[in-house]
Amino acid sequence: MEYKNIKLELFDNYAILKIDRPKALNALNPETVSELNIAYLEIEKLDNIKVVILTGGGEKSFVAGADIKAMSNLTTREAYVFAMEGQKLGLNINESDKIYIAAVNGFALGGGCELTMACDFAYASNRAKFGQPEVGLGVIPGFGGTQRLTRLIGTARAKELVYTGDIIKADEALRLGIINKIFAPEELMEETIKTAKKIANNAPIAVAYAKKVINKGLSMDMPQAVELESQAFGSLFGTKDQKEGMTAFMEKRKAEFKGE
Repeated sequence: MEYKNIKLELFDNYAILKIDRPKALNALNPETVSELNIAYLEIEKLDNIKVVILTGGGEKSFVAGADIKAMSNLTTREAYVFAMEGQKLGLNINESDKIYIAAVNGFALGGGCELTMACDFAYASNRAKFGQPEVGLGVIPGFGGTQRLTRLIGTARAKELVYTGDIIKADEALRLGIINKIFAPEELMEETIKTAKKIANNAPIAVAYAKKVINKGLSMDMPQAVELESQAFGSLFGTKDQKEGMTAFMEKRKAEFKGE
């Protein structure tokens, strides 16, 4: 499919999904969010794609927030629908069996910070900046930011960032746990792709189960969560990948997983 605001590049076992509105610092308008949700559905149909790298076009911005010009005159109903579409994207990423890595190449503000947190984890350029500055515009985070930030860094720290609207640098985002690693700008995509390939070469059913158990377990108490883990662990012994992985280990060779 042809997209206006994003680019989708497909490789052997991973994809790069790029928000590509550099003149607008990749700000999210309703059309861009809709295209991202459509691209998600397209990627879901591709069994060979195991990992998706989400990044921004240009050198300055990952996503500099929502498009204020496009958003400023929304009615309450239209704003609600816009928020629901953005939240749908984050929930789609969470529910997908594929792993999503954010490669944050610049500003990740508002919706950009929320997209970062919706991914399984994130790497960032040392030039990247993060924040939820919505209260300075008379609104609040609407793409899941009040919920994901709290779960990621704790209630008090999340409240401070949301209430103040402060923008923080990559090193502070790393300290808080919003991102996993920092790289020089010219190294960011190379290192992210390296990790994507490493994940994609592991047993895909096992990786998908690990994601599902981690995400679902967060909303359970510990006895329920470890029971979920036990069920997933046991069911994986009915896969060909488990047999191949353990046989390859004992035979001291590289496993060849087929996702079966």
